[in-house]
Amino acid sequence: MKADRLVAIVLLLQAHGQLTAGQLAEYLEASERTVRRDLDALLVSGVPLYSQRGRGGGWALAGGHRLNLTGFTVDEARALFLLAGSQRGPAGSEPGLRSALRKILVALPEPLRVEAEAATGSTVIDPAGWGRTAAADPPFLDRLREAVLGKVQVDLGYAKPGAEPTTRRVHPYGLVAKGGVWYLLAGTTRGRRTFRVSRVTSVALTDEVTRLPDGFELSAEWAHAEADFAARLRAELVLVDVDEHAVLSLSAALRGWTGLEEVAGHDDLRPPPSDGRRRFRLSVPHLRAAAVTLAAFGSAVRVVEPDALRTELARIGEELVDANRPG
Repeated sequence: MKADRLVAIVLLLQAHGQLTAGQLAEYLEASERTVRRDLDALLVSGVPLYSQRGRGGGWALAGGHRLNLTGFTVDEARALFLLAGSQRGPAGSEPGLRSALRKILVALPEPLRVEAEAATGSTVIDPAGWGRTAAADPPFLDRLREAVLGKVQVDLGYAKPGAEPTTRRVHPYGLVAKGGVWYLLAGTTRGRRTFRVSRVTSVALTDEVTRLPDGFELSAEWAHAEADFAARLRAELVLVDVDEHAVLSLSAALRGWTGLEEVAGHDDLRPPPSDGRRRFRLSVPHLRAAAVTLAAFGSAVRVVEPDALRTELARIGEELVDANRPG
C-alpha cells in the first residue's frame, strides 16, 4: 500500500541519511517512478525533504531533521494518511511493509493511531473520467520532475498540434496535474509559459540554474496561468434568453471554457424576455463552438445577439433536419 511506502521512505531516510530514488526503489521493491511519486506526495504533505543532484547526491530530510512519528498531531497524521491512501492504482504486494506500518501504528498514541488507520482507506481520488482508465504518465515527466527539483534550466523540445517540434531554453518552475493532464509551468524569454507535457519531444538538462520570479509560489502562479488562458478563450460576447429549467444544465455545459453572468438590467434596444425566461451574457472562444453547445438545448435557449450566432444555429438545425429526414 502507498501509506506503507510513505512511512517506510521516511524511516529509511532517517536511518541512512541520504538515498537516491533508485536505492529507495531497491529497498522498497518498487519501481523508481513509483518512488518519485511517493517523494512528491511526501513533499506535498509537508515532510521537509530535499534532493541533491550529481555524484553522491540523493534525497534526505532537510537539515538533518529527524521526524518523530509519535510527535505528529492527530490532524497531521490524518492528512498524511489520507494523502497516502487516496490515490487509486494497483496495490502492491508488500506484506513486509504492511507489517512494519502496523508495528509503527501500535507505537503511536491512541488518538493518532485511530485517526491514521481510519484515514488510510477513507478516500479515493480517481483521475479518470467515467468509462475511462487513467492515462499513463507522459514520457518526459520524470525528466522534467528531475529538472524542477534540481532547479536547473532545460532545453525543451516541444511540438504544438500540427506543427514541427522546436527547441527552446526554459526555466522549469513546477509541474501541475489538472484533469489527468500534466503541465509544465516555465519561464521563457517571452515570459511565463505553460507546456502540455504530453507534447514534449525532448528534455536536456543543463548546468544553468533556474531563476524563479521573486516571491514565486506555484499554486498562485498556476492560478494566474489559468486566468490568462480563460481570458484568451473569451473573445466573443453572446446574449441569450434561457428557460428556467435549463439554467443549471446550461451553466454546467459551459463550465470551464466560457464566462456566464446574468443580466440584471435591460436597455430599450433589447427589451427583457416576456415569457419568464432569464437573460444571460456569455463570453465564448468563438461563435462556432458556442453554436454547437447551444444547439443541444433546442428551444430552451434563444439567442438575442449576435445575428451571426443565430445564423449558425439555423444552419446547424437545417443540417440536422436534412440528415435525419425520415424516408
